[in-house]
Amino acid sequence: MSGFDIVMVIAIILCARLGVRLVTGYIKMQKETKDEDDNTVE
Repeated sequence: MSGFDIVMVIAIILCARLGVRLVTGYIKMQKETKDEDDNTVE
């Protein structure tokens, strides 16, 4: 593997980790807002 290949692998791993964190944070935020909406209805 050349240096460019190593850099690309590292960049792909970092982007995948960032994407996972964004998706999990988005789902968590949606769940919290749904809970708040449920609480305000009662």
